[in-house]
Amino acid sequence: MVPTPTLAALASLCLALPAAVPVGAAASPPQILRAGHVSAHTTTALAGPPGAPPGVCPSGASYGPPLPATSVTAAKIRGGFSFLEGPVWLADRGYLLVSDMGAATGPERVQPSTIRRFTPPATFDTFLANSGSNGLALSPDGRQLVAATHDQRSVSSYRIDDLTRGVVAANYQGRAFNSPNDVAVRSDGVVYFTDPNFQRGARADQMSGRTSVFRVSGGQVSLVDDALRQPNGIALSPDGATLYVGAYGENKIYKYAVAPDGSTGPRSVFVNYVGGPDGATIDCAGNVYWASGFDGLVHVYSPTGVELGTVRSGSTGTTNVAFGGSDRRTLYVTSGPTNDSGLYSVRLNVPGYPY
Repeated sequence: MVPTPTLAALASLCLALPAAVPVGAAASPPQILRAGHVSAHTTTALAGPPGAPPGVCPSGASYGPPLPATSVTAAKIRGGFSFLEGPVWLADRGYLLVSDMGAATGPERVQPSTIRRFTPPATFDTFLANSGSNGLALSPDGRQLVAATHDQRSVSSYRIDDLTRGVVAANYQGRAFNSPNDVAVRSDGVVYFTDPNFQRGARADQMSGRTSVFRVSGGQVSLVDDALRQPNGIALSPDGATLYVGAYGENKIYKYAVAPDGSTGPRSVFVNYVGGPDGATIDCAGNVYWASGFDGLVHVYSPTGVELGTVRSGSTGTTNVAFGGSDRRTLYVTSGPTNDSGLYSVRLNVPGYPY
């Protein structure tokens, strides 16, 4: 806002989610990763960059065009929500979760948030009230939600079975984040997230006016880039070698090369203009799907940045996208104006990420 075969069965192949840092406590001194520099910090040695969550993208598969036409329209499943964001598909449970964000309240002007559950074809219920969440993703074992949580200005985890809340990232060098917005998780548990100030409300700015991208690895929070204006959506390529970030305040999408240890190289421009780039997802061919807050479209790009077509949903305010369904070829889109935000879906040709 202003990504399966049962994952639990593959958990033993992955590293655990980064260790939680107690709320309010400073993490161990992180290896700072300034824009344009590669961190010397290393984690567990890997043969190559881990990419999509385990089981999402079959190795060796080949794909044709992702869209059935250059312009397709997603059908509305239901509208009337406050402001939907952060869809994530849970394959082994057969449902989609989305954050529904309300109007700011209280002296600090913090937006409340509830996680709604959609069980196809048409059932909606409340999964978690007072979640404080925006963007949602899954841990590599599929047992936890990883949530950008503006209520505590943190990145949180929620155990899906009992909704126990944990902390993935509490602060950066003892300073509160602005309002974490969206998250991406590698198959080895490294977490990347954006930190614009959209949901900071009236709380003090502890980031000195900077809006940034961060990485969490081994319980340590590192800075990826603090020179973007309002970074928003974030996604990883299937091979884990490229990190994409939408700069909402610049109308650009950037990309970073990712090393096997999770550190990133200098940024470069992936797409020079998309109006209000919000949430994003990736398909198994590496095509990039980016929601535009300005024109109500999801813009689809090849891995080289060539626009392949668009998906239309609401007239304005398209916020995020995720693949789901039994074969993960259904693209779910959250879109629409505040207080009439809706969930949309369309069938596409290539399977993709669950968030």
